[in-house]
Amino acid sequence: MSTESNFPIEFPTWLSSQRWYAGKGAVPRVERIGGWQIDHDGVRIVTHYILDHLAERTALYQVPLTERSEALVGIEPIGTRTAPDSSTVFVYDATVDSAYAEALLNLMLTEDSVGNNRQTSGSDPADTAAGSTAPLAQNAVVGHRQPGAPAVTVLSASRLTGEQSNTSIICQVAEGNPVIIKVFRALHHGENPDVTLQSAIAAAGSLRVPTSLGYLSGAWSDTGRADGRAVGHLAFAQEFLPGVQDAWRVALRAAETNEDFSEPARALGEATAEVHAILASVLPVREASDADVTDVLFSMTSRMSLALSELPQLEEFRSQIERIYDAARGTSWPALQRVHGDFHLGQVLLVPERGWVLLDFEGEPLRPMAERSQLDLTLRDIAGMLRSFDYAAGSVSLSGGDKAAAAHWASSAREAFLAGYVATSGMDLGRFESLLEALELDKALYEAVYEARNRPDWVEIPALAIQRLAARDVAPTV
Repeated sequence: MSTESNFPIEFPTWLSSQRWYAGKGAVPRVERIGGWQIDHDGVRIVTHYILDHLAERTALYQVPLTERSEALVGIEPIGTRTAPDSSTVFVYDATVDSAYAEALLNLMLTEDSVGNNRQTSGSDPADTAAGSTAPLAQNAVVGHRQPGAPAVTVLSASRLTGEQSNTSIICQVAEGNPVIIKVFRALHHGENPDVTLQSAIAAAGSLRVPTSLGYLSGAWSDTGRADGRAVGHLAFAQEFLPGVQDAWRVALRAAETNEDFSEPARALGEATAEVHAILASVLPVREASDADVTDVLFSMTSRMSLALSELPQLEEFRSQIERIYDAARGTSWPALQRVHGDFHLGQVLLVPERGWVLLDFEGEPLRPMAERSQLDLTLRDIAGMLRSFDYAAGSVSLSGGDKAAAAHWASSAREAFLAGYVATSGMDLGRFESLLEALELDKALYEAVYEARNRPDWVEIPALAIQRLAARDVAPTV
Protein backbone atom coordinates (compact mmCIF):
# COMPACT_ATOMS: atom_id res chain seq x y z
CA MET A 1 0.00 0.00 0.00
CA SER A 2 1.18 3.50 -0.79
CA THR A 3 1.77 5.93 2.05
CA GLU A 4 1.76 9.69 2.24
CA SER A 5 5.56 9.74 1.97
CA ASN A 6 5.21 8.77 -1.72
CA PHE A 7 3.19 11.92 -2.45
CA PRO A 8 4.35 15.49 -3.08
CA ILE A 9 2.02 16.63 -0.27
CA GLU A 10 0.74 15.06 2.94
CA PHE A 11 -2.48 13.71 1.53
CA PRO A 12 -4.21 12.58 4.75
CA THR A 13 -3.94 16.00 6.38
CA TRP A 14 -4.83 17.89 3.23
CA LEU A 15 -7.64 15.53 2.22
CA SER A 16 -9.39 15.72 5.58
CA SER A 17 -9.63 19.52 5.29
CA GLN A 18 -11.42 19.56 1.92
CA ARG A 19 -15.15 20.35 1.78
CA TRP A 20 -15.75 17.49 -0.65
CA TYR A 21 -14.16 14.89 1.64
CA ALA A 22 -16.95 12.67 2.97
CA GLY A 23 -15.22 11.25 6.05
CA LYS A 24 -15.59 14.35 8.21
CA GLY A 25 -13.84 14.08 11.58
CA ALA A 26 -11.71 11.09 10.58
CA VAL A 27 -8.05 10.92 9.61
CA PRO A 28 -7.89 9.31 6.17
CA ARG A 29 -5.79 6.23 5.52
CA VAL A 30 -4.92 6.73 1.90
CA GLU A 31 -3.67 4.59 -0.95
CA ARG A 32 -2.76 5.86 -4.39
CA ILE A 33 -4.16 3.33 -6.84
CA GLY A 34 -3.33 5.13 -10.07
CA GLY A 35 -3.67 8.35 -11.99
CA TRP A 36 -2.49 10.15 -15.10
CA GLN A 37 -0.41 13.16 -16.07
CA ILE A 38 0.11 15.62 -18.92
CA ASP A 39 2.13 18.76 -19.53
CA HIS A 40 0.37 21.95 -20.57
CA ASP A 41 2.36 25.06 -21.47
CA GLY A 42 5.22 23.97 -19.26
CA VAL A 43 2.98 23.09 -16.30
CA ARG A 44 2.98 19.49 -15.09
CA ILE A 45 -0.54 18.26 -14.28
CA VAL A 46 -0.74 15.09 -12.20
CA THR A 47 -4.08 13.54 -11.29
CA HIS A 48 -4.00 11.05 -8.43
CA TYR A 49 -6.68 8.44 -7.73
CA ILE A 50 -6.72 8.25 -3.93
CA LEU A 51 -8.48 5.42 -2.13
CA ASP A 52 -9.58 6.26 1.42
CA HIS A 53 -9.97 3.20 3.62
CA LEU A 54 -11.35 5.06 6.63
CA ALA A 55 -14.57 6.38 5.17
CA GLU A 56 -17.89 4.79 6.22
CA ARG A 57 -17.39 2.76 3.09
CA THR A 58 -14.22 2.84 1.02
CA ALA A 59 -14.21 5.94 -1.17
CA LEU A 60 -12.16 6.81 -4.24
CA TYR A 61 -11.24 10.45 -4.83
CA GLN A 62 -9.88 12.26 -7.86
CA VAL A 63 -7.14 14.65 -6.73
CA PRO A 64 -5.55 16.70 -9.53
CA LEU A 65 -2.42 18.73 -8.75
CA THR A 66 -0.27 21.07 -10.78
CA GLU A 67 3.48 21.38 -10.36
CA ARG A 68 5.23 24.62 -11.32
CA SER A 69 8.84 25.74 -11.28
CA GLU A 70 7.70 29.24 -10.31
CA ALA A 71 5.04 30.13 -7.75
CA LEU A 72 1.68 31.47 -8.86
CA VAL A 73 1.13 35.07 -7.85
CA GLY A 74 -1.38 35.48 -5.04
CA ILE A 75 -2.11 31.74 -4.65
CA GLU A 76 -0.63 29.74 -1.79
CA PRO A 77 0.81 26.34 -2.79
CA ILE A 78 -0.35 23.33 -0.83
CA GLY A 79 3.16 21.93 -0.77
CA THR A 80 6.60 21.88 -2.38
CA ARG A 81 9.08 19.26 -3.44
CA THR A 82 12.68 19.28 -4.59
CA ALA A 83 13.36 18.57 -8.26
CA PRO A 84 16.34 16.42 -9.40
CA ASP A 85 18.26 19.62 -10.17
CA SER A 86 17.67 20.74 -6.53
CA SER A 87 15.23 23.47 -7.57
CA THR A 88 11.94 23.95 -5.75
CA VAL A 89 8.71 22.69 -7.34
CA PHE A 90 5.51 24.39 -6.16
CA VAL A 91 2.49 22.09 -5.86
CA TYR A 92 -1.07 23.43 -6.20
CA ASP A 93 -4.58 22.07 -6.04
CA ALA A 94 -5.07 22.01 -9.81
CA THR A 95 -8.56 23.45 -9.61
CA VAL A 96 -7.10 26.87 -8.67
CA ASP A 97 -4.65 26.81 -11.59
CA SER A 98 -5.94 28.06 -14.95
CA ALA A 99 -3.54 25.71 -16.76
CA TYR A 100 -5.57 22.76 -15.49
CA ALA A 101 -8.86 24.16 -16.79
CA GLU A 102 -7.29 24.88 -20.16
CA ALA A 103 -5.87 21.36 -20.35
CA LEU A 104 -9.22 19.70 -19.53
CA LEU A 105 -11.07 21.72 -22.16
CA ASN A 106 -8.38 20.98 -24.70
CA LEU A 107 -8.67 17.23 -24.06
CA MET A 108 -12.47 17.38 -24.42
CA LEU A 109 -12.69 19.59 -27.50
CA THR A 110 -9.88 17.84 -29.41
CA GLU A 111 -11.13 14.42 -28.25
CA ASP A 112 -7.57 13.65 -27.29
CA SER A 113 -6.50 10.90 -24.91
CA VAL A 114 -3.85 10.16 -22.32
CA GLY A 115 -2.52 6.65 -21.93
CA ASN A 116 -5.30 5.40 -24.17
CA ASN A 117 -4.06 1.93 -25.00
CA ARG A 118 -7.43 0.32 -25.57
CA GLN A 119 -7.80 -3.34 -24.70
CA THR A 120 -8.75 -5.57 -27.61
CA SER A 121 -10.93 -8.06 -25.76
CA GLY A 122 -13.75 -7.91 -23.28
CA SER A 123 -16.46 -5.29 -22.95
CA ASP A 124 -18.12 -3.36 -20.20
CA PRO A 125 -21.42 -1.46 -20.23
CA ALA A 126 -19.73 1.42 -18.44
CA ASP A 127 -17.42 1.97 -21.42
CA THR A 128 -20.44 2.68 -23.57
CA ALA A 129 -22.08 4.71 -20.80
CA ALA A 130 -19.00 6.87 -20.53
CA GLY A 131 -18.83 7.33 -24.28
CA SER A 132 -16.04 4.87 -25.16
CA THR A 133 -16.19 2.62 -28.20
CA ALA A 134 -13.90 -0.05 -26.73
CA PRO A 135 -12.59 -0.86 -23.28
CA LEU A 136 -10.08 1.61 -21.88
CA ALA A 137 -6.82 0.55 -20.34
CA GLN A 138 -6.38 1.35 -16.67
CA ASN A 139 -5.40 4.98 -16.02
CA ALA A 140 -6.41 5.96 -19.55
CA VAL A 141 -8.33 9.22 -20.05
CA VAL A 142 -10.35 10.18 -23.13
CA GLY A 143 -11.89 13.50 -24.11
CA HIS A 144 -15.37 13.64 -25.65
CA ARG A 145 -16.72 16.66 -27.52
CA GLN A 146 -20.43 17.43 -27.58
CA PRO A 147 -21.51 17.50 -31.26
CA GLY A 148 -21.53 21.10 -32.42
CA ALA A 149 -19.60 22.42 -29.43
CA PRO A 150 -17.56 25.51 -30.36
CA ALA A 151 -13.85 25.96 -29.82
CA VAL A 152 -13.09 28.16 -26.82
CA THR A 153 -10.16 30.29 -25.75
CA VAL A 154 -9.80 30.54 -21.98
CA LEU A 155 -8.94 34.02 -20.73
CA SER A 156 -9.04 33.25 -17.00
CA ALA A 157 -10.33 30.62 -14.61
CA SER A 158 -11.50 30.67 -11.00
CA ARG A 159 -12.78 27.98 -8.65
CA LEU A 160 -16.22 28.22 -7.09
CA THR A 161 -16.29 27.95 -3.31
CA GLY A 162 -18.88 26.38 -1.07
CA GLU A 163 -19.51 23.14 -2.99
CA GLN A 164 -19.78 19.99 -0.92
CA SER A 165 -19.19 17.06 -3.27
CA ASN A 166 -17.58 18.30 -6.50
CA THR A 167 -15.38 21.19 -7.59
CA SER A 168 -16.47 23.63 -10.29
CA ILE A 169 -14.20 25.97 -12.24
CA ILE A 170 -15.59 29.03 -14.04
CA CYS A 171 -13.69 29.92 -17.21
CA GLN A 172 -13.99 33.32 -18.82
CA VAL A 173 -13.66 32.78 -22.57
CA ALA A 174 -12.97 34.99 -25.58
CA GLU A 175 -16.46 34.62 -27.08
CA GLY A 176 -19.87 33.72 -25.73
CA ASN A 177 -20.95 32.82 -22.21
CA PRO A 178 -18.39 31.60 -19.68
CA VAL A 179 -17.79 27.87 -19.33
CA ILE A 180 -18.16 25.86 -16.14
CA ILE A 181 -16.09 22.69 -15.67
CA LYS A 182 -17.37 20.33 -13.01
CA VAL A 183 -14.61 18.08 -11.65
CA PHE A 184 -16.06 14.98 -10.01
CA ARG A 185 -14.19 14.37 -6.78
CA ALA A 186 -15.71 11.03 -5.73
CA LEU A 187 -15.30 8.53 -8.59
CA HIS A 188 -17.78 5.76 -9.33
CA HIS A 189 -17.93 2.99 -11.89
CA GLY A 190 -20.49 3.66 -14.58
CA GLU A 191 -22.09 6.80 -15.90
CA ASN A 192 -22.65 10.00 -14.00
CA PRO A 193 -26.24 11.03 -14.78
CA ASP A 194 -25.31 14.71 -14.65
CA VAL A 195 -23.22 14.14 -17.79
CA THR A 196 -25.44 11.63 -19.54
CA LEU A 197 -28.78 13.39 -19.07
CA GLN A 198 -27.70 16.96 -19.72
CA SER A 199 -25.70 15.89 -22.78
CA ALA A 200 -28.74 14.03 -24.14
CA ILE A 201 -31.08 16.97 -23.55
CA ALA A 202 -28.65 19.45 -25.11
CA ALA A 203 -28.07 17.14 -28.09
CA ALA A 204 -31.84 17.19 -28.71
CA GLY A 205 -31.56 20.94 -29.30
CA SER A 206 -33.25 21.96 -26.07
CA LEU A 207 -32.35 25.18 -24.26
CA ARG A 208 -33.84 23.85 -21.01
CA VAL A 209 -30.32 22.91 -19.90
CA PRO A 210 -27.04 24.79 -20.35
CA THR A 211 -25.27 24.02 -23.62
CA SER A 212 -22.85 21.11 -23.19
CA LEU A 213 -19.26 21.27 -24.46
CA GLY A 214 -17.89 17.85 -23.56
CA TYR A 215 -16.58 15.54 -20.85
CA LEU A 216 -13.71 13.30 -19.81
CA SER A 217 -14.02 9.60 -19.14
CA GLY A 218 -11.37 7.42 -17.59
CA ALA A 219 -10.51 3.97 -16.28
CA TRP A 220 -8.91 2.95 -13.02
CA SER A 221 -8.11 -0.13 -10.96
CA ASP A 222 -10.98 -1.71 -9.03
CA THR A 223 -10.26 -5.02 -7.33
CA GLY A 224 -13.94 -5.40 -6.49
CA ARG A 225 -14.85 -5.90 -10.13
CA ALA A 226 -14.40 -9.11 -12.09
CA ASP A 227 -11.98 -7.62 -14.62
CA GLY A 228 -10.21 -5.49 -12.02
CA ARG A 229 -11.08 -2.16 -13.61
CA ALA A 230 -13.72 0.54 -13.45
CA VAL A 231 -14.75 3.17 -15.99
CA GLY A 232 -16.56 6.42 -15.33
CA HIS A 233 -16.81 10.15 -15.84
CA LEU A 234 -14.07 12.45 -14.53
CA ALA A 235 -15.21 15.94 -15.56
CA PHE A 236 -17.95 17.75 -17.48
CA ALA A 237 -17.95 21.14 -19.22
CA GLN A 238 -20.96 23.23 -20.17
CA GLU A 239 -22.17 26.79 -20.62
CA PHE A 240 -22.22 28.93 -17.48
CA LEU A 241 -25.09 31.37 -17.16
CA PRO A 242 -23.88 34.42 -15.18
CA GLY A 243 -25.97 37.05 -13.49
CA VAL A 244 -29.11 34.94 -13.12
CA GLN A 245 -30.99 33.79 -10.05
CA ASP A 246 -32.08 30.30 -9.13
CA ALA A 247 -35.77 29.57 -8.71
CA TRP A 248 -35.42 29.27 -4.94
CA ARG A 249 -34.42 32.92 -4.58
CA VAL A 250 -37.07 34.04 -7.07
CA ALA A 251 -39.80 32.03 -5.35
CA LEU A 252 -38.71 32.95 -1.83
CA ARG A 253 -38.81 36.65 -2.66
CA ALA A 254 -42.32 36.20 -4.04
CA ALA A 255 -43.43 34.24 -0.97
CA GLU A 256 -42.00 36.88 1.38
CA THR A 257 -43.97 39.64 -0.34
CA ASN A 258 -47.02 37.43 -0.97
CA GLU A 259 -46.60 38.03 -4.70
CA ASP A 260 -48.66 35.68 -6.85
CA PHE A 261 -46.31 33.06 -8.29
CA SER A 262 -48.85 31.20 -10.41
CA GLU A 263 -47.51 32.18 -13.84
CA PRO A 264 -43.83 31.40 -13.09
CA ALA A 265 -44.89 28.13 -11.42
CA ARG A 266 -47.00 27.15 -14.41
CA ALA A 267 -44.09 27.90 -16.76
CA LEU A 268 -41.85 25.76 -14.55
CA GLY A 269 -44.34 22.90 -14.83
CA GLU A 270 -44.27 23.25 -18.60
CA ALA A 271 -40.46 23.26 -18.67
CA THR A 272 -40.32 20.18 -16.46
CA ALA A 273 -42.70 18.32 -18.76
CA GLU A 274 -40.61 19.32 -21.79
CA VAL A 275 -37.46 17.88 -20.23
CA HIS A 276 -39.22 14.67 -19.23
CA ALA A 277 -40.53 14.27 -22.78
CA ILE A 278 -37.04 14.71 -24.25
CA LEU A 279 -35.54 12.16 -21.87
CA ALA A 280 -38.30 9.69 -22.75
CA SER A 281 -37.66 10.20 -26.48
CA VAL A 282 -33.89 9.66 -26.45
CA LEU A 283 -33.29 7.28 -23.54
CA PRO A 284 -34.91 3.98 -22.46
CA VAL A 285 -38.50 3.77 -21.17
CA ARG A 286 -40.30 0.68 -19.86
CA GLU A 287 -43.42 -0.26 -17.98
CA ALA A 288 -43.19 -0.62 -14.23
CA SER A 289 -43.04 -4.28 -13.18
CA ASP A 290 -44.26 -5.85 -9.95
CA ALA A 291 -40.63 -5.98 -8.85
CA ASP A 292 -40.28 -2.24 -9.46
CA VAL A 293 -43.35 -1.53 -7.36
CA THR A 294 -42.01 -3.72 -4.57
CA ASP A 295 -38.60 -2.05 -4.65
CA VAL A 296 -40.03 1.49 -4.55
CA LEU A 297 -42.43 0.67 -1.70
CA PHE A 298 -39.65 -1.08 0.23
CA SER A 299 -37.54 2.08 -0.09
CA MET A 300 -40.45 4.20 1.13
CA THR A 301 -41.12 1.94 4.08
CA SER A 302 -37.45 1.94 5.05
CA ARG A 303 -37.39 5.73 4.92
CA MET A 304 -40.50 5.85 7.09
CA SER A 305 -38.95 3.53 9.69
CA LEU A 306 -35.82 5.65 9.84
CA ALA A 307 -37.80 8.89 10.18
CA LEU A 308 -40.05 7.55 12.92
CA SER A 309 -37.08 6.21 14.86
CA GLU A 310 -35.28 9.55 14.74
CA LEU A 311 -38.38 11.69 15.26
CA PRO A 312 -40.66 9.78 17.70
CA GLN A 313 -43.23 12.59 17.55
CA LEU A 314 -44.14 11.38 14.06
CA GLU A 315 -45.07 7.89 15.31
CA GLU A 316 -48.73 8.88 15.64
CA PHE A 317 -48.93 9.07 11.83
CA ARG A 318 -47.57 5.58 11.16
CA SER A 319 -50.90 3.91 10.38
CA GLN A 320 -51.99 6.72 8.02
CA ILE A 321 -48.63 6.64 6.22
CA GLU A 322 -48.84 2.86 5.80
CA ARG A 323 -52.35 3.13 4.34
CA ILE A 324 -51.20 5.79 1.87
CA TYR A 325 -48.35 3.51 0.81
CA ASP A 326 -50.75 0.57 0.46
CA ALA A 327 -52.97 2.72 -1.77
CA ALA A 328 -49.95 3.58 -3.92
CA ARG A 329 -49.10 -0.10 -4.25
CA GLY A 330 -52.60 -0.90 -5.46
CA THR A 331 -52.96 1.89 -8.02
CA SER A 332 -51.78 2.06 -11.63
CA TRP A 333 -48.20 3.19 -12.24
CA PRO A 334 -46.83 5.19 -15.17
CA ALA A 335 -43.87 4.01 -17.23
CA LEU A 336 -40.37 4.33 -15.83
CA GLN A 337 -37.76 6.55 -17.51
CA ARG A 338 -34.74 8.72 -16.72
CA VAL A 339 -35.57 11.71 -14.50
CA HIS A 340 -33.77 14.53 -12.71
CA GLY A 341 -33.85 12.67 -9.40
CA ASP A 342 -33.25 15.57 -6.99
CA PHE A 343 -35.61 18.22 -8.36
CA HIS A 344 -36.23 21.36 -6.35
CA LEU A 345 -36.23 25.13 -6.80
CA GLY A 346 -32.49 25.37 -6.19
CA GLN A 347 -31.87 23.26 -9.31
CA VAL A 348 -33.51 25.70 -11.72
CA LEU A 349 -32.38 29.06 -13.11
CA LEU A 350 -34.52 31.88 -14.49
CA VAL A 351 -32.69 33.05 -17.62
CA PRO A 352 -33.85 36.18 -19.52
CA GLU A 353 -35.19 35.46 -23.01
CA ARG A 354 -34.94 31.75 -22.27
CA GLY A 355 -37.12 31.01 -19.26
CA TRP A 356 -36.48 28.19 -16.81
CA VAL A 357 -33.24 26.22 -17.22
CA LEU A 358 -32.65 23.00 -15.27
CA LEU A 359 -29.33 22.07 -13.64
CA ASP A 360 -27.55 19.31 -11.71
CA PHE A 361 -28.99 15.99 -12.84
CA GLU A 362 -26.77 13.97 -10.49
CA GLY A 363 -29.68 12.77 -8.34
CA GLU A 364 -29.94 12.61 -4.56
CA PRO A 365 -26.40 12.91 -3.12
CA LEU A 366 -27.00 10.22 -0.47
CA ARG A 367 -28.07 7.57 -3.00
CA PRO A 368 -25.38 5.29 -4.52
CA MET A 369 -24.42 6.38 -8.05
CA ALA A 370 -25.65 3.11 -9.56
CA GLU A 371 -29.15 3.74 -8.17
CA ARG A 372 -29.20 7.30 -9.53
CA SER A 373 -28.80 5.96 -13.07
CA GLN A 374 -31.80 3.63 -12.88
CA LEU A 375 -35.13 4.31 -14.55
CA ASP A 376 -37.51 6.08 -12.19
CA LEU A 377 -40.88 7.82 -11.98
CA THR A 378 -41.41 11.29 -13.41
CA LEU A 379 -43.78 11.69 -10.48
CA ARG A 380 -40.74 11.72 -8.19
CA ASP A 381 -39.53 14.96 -9.80
CA ILE A 382 -43.04 16.41 -9.55
CA ALA A 383 -43.23 15.50 -5.86
CA GLY A 384 -39.82 17.08 -5.26
CA MET A 385 -40.90 20.40 -6.73
CA LEU A 386 -44.18 20.37 -4.80
CA ARG A 387 -42.19 19.94 -1.62
CA SER A 388 -39.88 22.78 -2.66
CA PHE A 389 -42.80 25.24 -2.95
CA ASP A 390 -43.84 24.14 0.52
CA TYR A 391 -40.28 24.79 1.76
CA ALA A 392 -40.31 28.34 0.42
CA ALA A 393 -43.55 29.02 2.29
CA GLY A 394 -42.22 27.28 5.40
CA SER A 395 -39.10 29.43 5.35
CA VAL A 396 -41.28 32.54 5.38
CA SER A 397 -43.27 31.19 8.32
CA LEU A 398 -40.13 30.36 10.31
CA SER A 399 -38.94 33.92 9.74
CA GLY A 400 -42.06 35.34 11.36
CA GLY A 401 -44.13 35.84 8.23
CA ASP A 402 -47.88 35.36 7.90
CA LYS A 403 -48.34 31.57 8.03
CA ALA A 404 -51.81 31.62 6.47
CA ALA A 405 -50.67 33.83 3.60
CA ALA A 406 -47.55 31.68 3.04
CA ALA A 407 -49.63 28.49 2.99
CA HIS A 408 -52.01 30.04 0.43
CA TRP A 409 -49.03 31.14 -1.68
CA ALA A 410 -47.62 27.61 -1.70
CA SER A 411 -51.00 26.07 -2.56
CA SER A 412 -51.44 28.41 -5.54
CA ALA A 413 -47.90 27.75 -6.78
CA ARG A 414 -48.34 23.99 -6.47
CA GLU A 415 -51.63 24.02 -8.37
CA ALA A 416 -50.16 26.18 -11.14
CA PHE A 417 -47.08 23.96 -11.46
CA LEU A 418 -49.26 20.86 -11.82
CA ALA A 419 -51.51 22.61 -14.35
CA GLY A 420 -48.51 23.58 -16.47
CA TYR A 421 -47.11 20.06 -16.33
CA VAL A 422 -50.43 18.48 -17.35
CA ALA A 423 -51.01 20.98 -20.17
CA THR A 424 -47.64 20.20 -21.75
CA SER A 425 -47.34 16.49 -21.02
CA GLY A 426 -50.97 15.46 -21.48
CA MET A 427 -50.51 13.22 -18.44
CA ASP A 428 -53.62 12.48 -16.40
CA LEU A 429 -52.22 13.05 -12.93
CA GLY A 430 -55.58 12.11 -11.44
CA ARG A 431 -54.86 8.48 -12.36
CA PHE A 432 -51.73 8.57 -10.23
CA GLU A 433 -52.93 10.71 -7.34
CA SER A 434 -52.28 8.05 -4.70
CA LEU A 435 -48.78 7.40 -5.98
CA LEU A 436 -47.93 11.10 -6.17
CA GLU A 437 -49.13 11.60 -2.58
CA ALA A 438 -46.99 8.67 -1.44
CA LEU A 439 -43.92 10.07 -3.21
CA GLU A 440 -44.46 13.51 -1.71
CA LEU A 441 -44.82 11.95 1.73
CA ASP A 442 -41.66 9.93 1.15
CA LYS A 443 -39.79 13.12 0.28
CA ALA A 444 -41.10 14.86 3.40
CA LEU A 445 -39.87 11.96 5.56
CA TYR A 446 -36.45 12.21 3.90
CA GLU A 447 -36.44 15.95 4.66
CA ALA A 448 -37.41 15.34 8.29
CA VAL A 449 -34.40 13.09 8.84
CA TYR A 450 -32.09 15.56 7.12
CA GLU A 451 -33.34 18.51 9.17
CA ALA A 452 -33.20 16.56 12.44
CA ARG A 453 -29.55 15.81 11.78
CA ASN A 454 -28.47 19.14 10.31
CA ARG A 455 -30.97 21.96 11.03
CA PRO A 456 -33.23 21.02 13.94
CA ASP A 457 -34.94 24.41 13.82
CA TRP A 458 -36.27 23.53 10.36
CA VAL A 459 -37.84 20.18 11.27
CA GLU A 460 -41.18 21.92 11.61
CA ILE A 461 -41.44 22.38 7.82
CA PRO A 462 -41.39 18.68 6.82
CA ALA A 463 -43.18 17.65 10.06
CA LEU A 464 -46.16 19.85 9.23
CA ALA A 465 -46.18 18.48 5.70
CA ILE A 466 -46.23 14.92 7.01
CA GLN A 467 -49.15 15.81 9.25
CA ARG A 468 -51.00 17.44 6.34
CA LEU A 469 -50.34 14.57 3.94
CA ALA A 470 -51.25 11.93 6.51
CA ALA A 471 -54.55 13.72 7.08
CA ARG A 472 -55.51 12.70 3.54
CA ASP A 473 -55.82 9.18 4.93
CA VAL A 474 -57.38 6.69 2.55
CA ALA A 475 -59.50 3.68 3.18
CA PRO A 476 -57.55 0.42 3.60
CA THR A 477 -57.21 -1.67 0.46
CA VAL A 478 -59.05 -4.99 0.37
